[in-house]
Amino acid sequence: MKKYRRLCALLIISMIILCVLHYSGDLQFLYKAFFIPKHWISSDTDVDGKTHSVSLGSFDPGSYLQPPSISDQKDPFLNHAFNVLKSNDIPFDRPLPDSRNKRCKARPFTDLPATSVIIAYYNEARSTLLRTVVSVLRRTPPELIKEILLIDDFSDDAEVGRLLPEIPKVQVYRNKKREGLIRSRVRGAGLAESEVLTFLDSHCEVNVGWLEPLLYRIAESPKAVVCPILDVINTSTFDYIVAPQTPVVVGGFDWGLNFKWEPPPQSMVFRPEDPRKTAVMAGGVFSISRSWFNKLGKYDTGMDIWGGENFELSFKVWMCGGQVEIVPCSRVGHVFRKRHPYEFPDGDTNTVIRNSRRVAEVWMDEYKKYFYKKKPSARMKPFGRISNRKKLRNQLQCRSFAWYINNVYPALKPPVSDEVMYGRLKQGDLCLDVDTGHVPIITILRPCDTDRASQEWSWKKRGDITNNGLCLTANPETTHSYILAKFCSQDESQIWMERKSQIVHNLTGQCVDARKPDIGLVLAECDPNNTQQKWILPVKNHLHSRDL
Repeated sequence: MKKYRRLCALLIISMIILCVLHYSGDLQFLYKAFFIPKHWISSDTDVDGKTHSVSLGSFDPGSYLQPPSISDQKDPFLNHAFNVLKSNDIPFDRPLPDSRNKRCKARPFTDLPATSVIIAYYNEARSTLLRTVVSVLRRTPPELIKEILLIDDFSDDAEVGRLLPEIPKVQVYRNKKREGLIRSRVRGAGLAESEVLTFLDSHCEVNVGWLEPLLYRIAESPKAVVCPILDVINTSTFDYIVAPQTPVVVGGFDWGLNFKWEPPPQSMVFRPEDPRKTAVMAGGVFSISRSWFNKLGKYDTGMDIWGGENFELSFKVWMCGGQVEIVPCSRVGHVFRKRHPYEFPDGDTNTVIRNSRRVAEVWMDEYKKYFYKKKPSARMKPFGRISNRKKLRNQLQCRSFAWYINNVYPALKPPVSDEVMYGRLKQGDLCLDVDTGHVPIITILRPCDTDRASQEWSWKKRGDITNNGLCLTANPETTHSYILAKFCSQDESQIWMERKSQIVHNLTGQCVDARKPDIGLVLAECDPNNTQQKWILPVKNHLHSRDL
């Protein structure tokens, strides 16, 4: 009887202990270690030729990967802009061809910091998301991965991420609303515990030895932002296509802020393993010091969803004292989709234009006029407040965009321009502006505001003073001495001259006068002693325009 009671008591105590272990966050790992079955896979060869076993914990890939939906069977490209049926057929832990140069395999990488891997996703296919995560675990020495943070950007199916935290080191955080790639990555960076942040897209497969060269370069140069060579994963067949060993292409762009790949300058000679400086990164995969990322203000969270963030980060890294590099010994496969498979919030598909305009307004200085010339529709796109981003740039004492063009990307030549001056026409803290309304519009003085594009004027060689297709116009007969902004017409009433800080109307010989700043600017007889006719003008154009 006593033995029976002892046995019952022992069983009760055991059950209590198991319950405590199960529900205790601090002790749950013990419960998992002894009572949850594990799934194991083997790694590919590490950079040093070794292998390691990878535990998937209690995660069961078979139950996670679902059979294809009816819509996927009808059109496998419909939901994800790649052949999801083919992706589902490929093993989640498939081997990849080692695409590194043989000189990379001989390089030792020691004393490396660990990194937090951040992957933001929205309505991603389970097979590609799982393959991304597993490739990181299989092809990275365990001590270099602190955590893998998955940020679910309010996907339609929350179940996509629910089971993945069963994999050791994987954590999933779901946004309460659609935030977009940019703000999701910022959230991931805020949650990360490692000093190095590594960002991946959700449809990647990292290759052997991919991480060590990136971490090694950051350890050497903490202000370097480093990117791998991106091999192509075919959207139809999911074949892994090895990028050519030479030439190693770098990132470039045109004045419309359209990214493009191009060969590095012929004057630069590299060994196969040497990092290549790149004017701009593609943006999907890179590593950066967390402290450097934070100091730079992370991403611009005023940007929406996707697009332009690679330019914003690249410009400020270069202009604020760092460098952006491609590290050839790091190789990552990437599915390059030809279209966006998802809808944008509020039906706004032009977040790239909006975001690019923010980049131009904050970072491109007087060169932004070339962006607007290439993308005139951007002028009509509201872009929000940018004063905080400009304040950050001033605090960091960043260089000018002219420095960036001359020292980082001299291949980008300014187009031919007939512009003499560009900028604000000021009297003290007041700027020449246009009031709201239908054309023609009265010109007034308003407190200078860096967020108001209507205060930026282009003074042409012919004498036109223009803003967004409107020209300063004055005619005593039709405008009653008021100065209006009208559509540019090549008329003599739109020609102006500069004379000792005065703006002189060529047709009448009278000067722009601000005696009625709240009502409207007027023409008046020129008086060199009249302070209301004295203007602080932009510096004359110092750009050396050339044919593109």
